[in-house]
Amino acid sequence: MSGTVVVRENGQGRYQQEVIAGQHRLIADEPASMGGSDAGPAPFDFVMAGLGACTSMTLRMYAERKELALRKVHVELSHHKVEVDGTMRDCIERRITLEGDLTPEQRQRLLEIANKCPIHRALSQSFQLDCELVD
Repeated sequence: MSGTVVVRENGQGRYQQEVIAGQHRLIADEPASMGGSDAGPAPFDFVMAGLGACTSMTLRMYAERKELALRKVHVELSHHKVEVDGTMRDCIERRITLEGDLTPEQRQRLLEIANKCPIHRALSQSFQLDCELVD
């Protein structure tokens, strides 16, 4: 399971953030078109990266367990807004390429498994987000 992630301004740019996840250090920023300096991925890029990584890892674990001939997984994601019942909603499109000698049935099962990855399931339902100010 994931641990705690810390995000804090790093003083390097208008919106630039240091992201600390365990021993890993990353930079988040907004693109220049949004007033940032584009020094790192934007917040939605991190969300999509999490979904893409989880999808690929989940498929790899399943393929190994079932001894499927899955050679490679490629996940491409994009974000845009769509109108649903008169309300604008966020939409992430996820395109999965599977390489390997797989039957149509195995490919379909892998798509079903991709839709069961923990991040896909979390994003597909309403989160409970608890927020508080601390001293």
